[in-house]
Amino acid sequence: MGAILGKKIGMTRLYNDKREAVPCTVIQAGPCYVTQVKSTAKDGYEAYQLGFGERDEKKVTKPMAGHYKKAGVKPGYMMAEFSKTLLEGELEAGNPISVSVFSEGEKIDVLGVSKGKGFAGVVKRHNFGGGSRTHGQSDRLRAPGSVGGSSDPSRTFKGTRMAGRMGTDNVTVRNLEIVRIMPESNLIVVKGAVPGPKNSYVKIVSTTK
Repeated sequence: MGAILGKKIGMTRLYNDKREAVPCTVIQAGPCYVTQVKSTAKDGYEAYQLGFGERDEKKVTKPMAGHYKKAGVKPGYMMAEFSKTLLEGELEAGNPISVSVFSEGEKIDVLGVSKGKGFAGVVKRHNFGGGSRTHGQSDRLRAPGSVGGSSDPSRTFKGTRMAGRMGTDNVTVRNLEIVRIMPESNLIVVKGAVPGPKNSYVKIVSTTK
């Protein structure tokens, strides 16, 4: 079992034994540092809090600086908690976590925030088919159609699929295979795509399903 924080570098391709191009994602994973150890007696649950990246000193608040100083590490850009069952051994504040917690061929889950698409219509957001393209229809090509009857029910039901903000959702992609690990560069190459744009931050955990 393993867990780590990382940053999506971009996508590339590798070739397998059959000379087939395999799309892959390169992730800079770690080094992360334990910033706090949560315990049942003090916090009500057990977990390790990890920090990753280096935050600009101008954007570090005094409470944040004190929290990281107590752990003996520099302020990070991202912070997240993981269950103690995901990280083997007893860790203390300030201990490093590297890509060595994973191995090539292992299956992982990657959690991230999907790309923001802004305000989108129903065709792009919900895969609607749109209206008729003929018989005099000039402005119904990407319209949603009826969203509620006029006389009955005389309203639009809550949850009706309509246009709106698309993207920036928490997404988990499960059972991705680790193709290659480069510990000297803190890089993990994962088969397939992971959520989010380039330079976005992700969580990597060993799959449990």
